[in-house]
Amino acid sequence: MTIAGSIILIMIGAILTWAVDFAVAGIDIQVIGVILMVGGLAGLLFGIWRLTTARRAAAVTTTVPVDEATTRRHVYEERRYNDPI
Repeated sequence: MTIAGSIILIMIGAILTWAVDFAVAGIDIQVIGVILMVGGLAGLLFGIWRLTTARRAAAVTTTVPVDEATTRRHVYEERRYNDPI
């Protein structure tokens, strides 16, 4: 879940909790709104945690010493131009 998706869940939960004023038989709309807000908050915290740990991860690279005598390469470049007269 992305951070934007979590914020959207929090907004929908807040709308259902405080702005909607109708009742459905057997379902409490305010409780559904609170559940959505808690789920959105958990997703938001997880998304922020994932971003901070991904940026802290260091890439470990190892270098191998290069022997220039065995890896020396000669490049021969030849250009041919066929100019039309």
